Amino acid sequence: VKHNQDILNQDLSLVKEKINDFRDVSYDGTLVWKITNFQEKMIDAQSERQTSIYSPPFYSSSNGYKMRARLYLNGDGDARRTHMSLFFVLMRGLNDPTLKFPFNYKVTFCLYDQTPAQRHIIDSFRPDIKSSSFQRPRSEMNIASGIPKFFSLEVIQQKRNPYVRDDTMFIKIMVDFEELHKTLLPYALSLNPGLPMHIQQAMIKQEAERRAQLRSDE
Repeated sequence: VKHNQDILNQDLSLVKEKINDFRDVSYDGTLVWKITNFQEKMIDAQSERQTSIYSPPFYSSSNGYKMRARLYLNGDGDARRTHMSLFFVLMRGLNDPTLKFPFNYKVTFCLYDQTPAQRHIIDSFRPDIKSSSFQRPRSEMNIASGIPKFFSLEVIQQKRNPYVRDDTMFIKIMVDFEELHKTLLPYALSLNPGLPMHIQQAMIKQEAERRAQLRSDE
C-alpha cells in the first residue's frame, strides 16, 4: 500500500508541475523564472542528487519556437563548484514544421538583483548554427547550450547577497529578435517586467532614439 501511495504522490507532483508550467507559460520570447527553495536546490546540486533544474517552457510567439532554460546551480563541466551554469534549450514544438532552422537568435540571461540597487547580472550568447543544439528538435529537447560560467558561486553563497532573497532567485530569459545593442540591454532589463511587452518595446525604442539624438547633438 505504501509503495502505491508513493507512486500516486509522484504522479500528483508531476501533474502539479505540468499545471504550474501551463499557468506560467509565456508567448513573447521572454520568461521570468522564479526559483524557490534555493538553499534546498543548491544542496541537491552539491550532493549531485539533482545537478540541474529546468524552467517552465515558454514560446517565442503563439505559433513560435518552444524553449526553456536549464540551470546547474553548482556548475557544469569545467565550471563545477566555481560558477552557476545557465543554458538555453530548444524543445520540440507543434509548429516546428513551419519555423526556420537552425535557430539563430541571440539569447540573453539576467539574474535579478532584488534590491533597489538593481545591479543585475546580464550575459548573452549567439547560437552556433552548426551545433545540433539549434537544429530542428527530433526528440523532446535538444542538448542545452549557453553560458557555463554565468555567475560566481562565491558571490551567490554569501548570506546577504542581493540575488537570493527569501530563499528565492529570479532569472529572466530573453530571446532578442530585435538585436538590441549591448549598451541598451541594462536599460531593457531594468524595466518593470509587469508591464505588457509592447509597452516595454515602445520604451526601449524611445530610449534608443533619445540616445541617438544625444549623439547627433554632440
